[in-house]
Amino acid sequence: MTNKVCVIIGGGSGMGAAVAKEMNKRNYNLALMSPSKNCKILANELGGIAVRGKAEKSIDLQKLFNITMEKYGRIDSLLIHVGGPPKGDLLEISDEDWITANEMVLLPVIRMSKLVTSVMQSQGGGSIVNITTFSAFEPSLTFPTSSVYRVGVSSFTKLYSDRYGADNIRMNCLLPGFTDSLDLPQKFADMSVFKRLASAEEQARAAAFLLTEDSNYITGQSIRSDGGVTRSM
Repeated sequence: MTNKVCVIIGGGSGMGAAVAKEMNKRNYNLALMSPSKNCKILANELGGIAVRGKAEKSIDLQKLFNITMEKYGRIDSLLIHVGGPPKGDLLEISDEDWITANEMVLLPVIRMSKLVTSVMQSQGGGSIVNITTFSAFEPSLTFPTSSVYRVGVSSFTKLYSDRYGADNIRMNCLLPGFTDSLDLPQKFADMSVFKRLASAEEQARAAAFLLTEDSNYITGQSIRSDGGVTRSM
């Protein structure tokens, strides 16, 4: 039986790397991308392939898609995990930084969807997971561009799930809280009801649930994995 294939954008370190390891345990072939050489190191370790590139560059996304199809001929799962966009005082943020945020956060989801959807249709289905943030629905002046565009990812996710659900293609968002892949002080851990940071491995298991057939009836959702930090219902 042909192994299923998981593409991971942001798969060089942190949560993305943890997801790669978790999907490897589930016998998925891997195609990874990250701005650093870490994706290639991890791909070699896990028997996968990798492209060094940035999510905001459409040429890099196309290259990742091309080598994945050349190597494996299919894509069953796609994880999109990008870095933090520019910050600043709300009206002091330049037009260029707003454009950069859009290109970093929202456009990679749209561009990769355009690339993989026909492949997943031909296979009879697939799953796409966008990792954003626990605060996507609680805007913060500390992270203004992120607040604007990450909720846009959730909106696109809902629209996509409506449009392609009949093709058995699912799209969901995972909204992680403070995680130990970042060097954070104890005050952030204390915000959780568990009084600790999530481990990257815990977040990876949540992502793998959404990426695989374990979650076959879940689509169009923005699921918090934040240790109870947020209060909205």
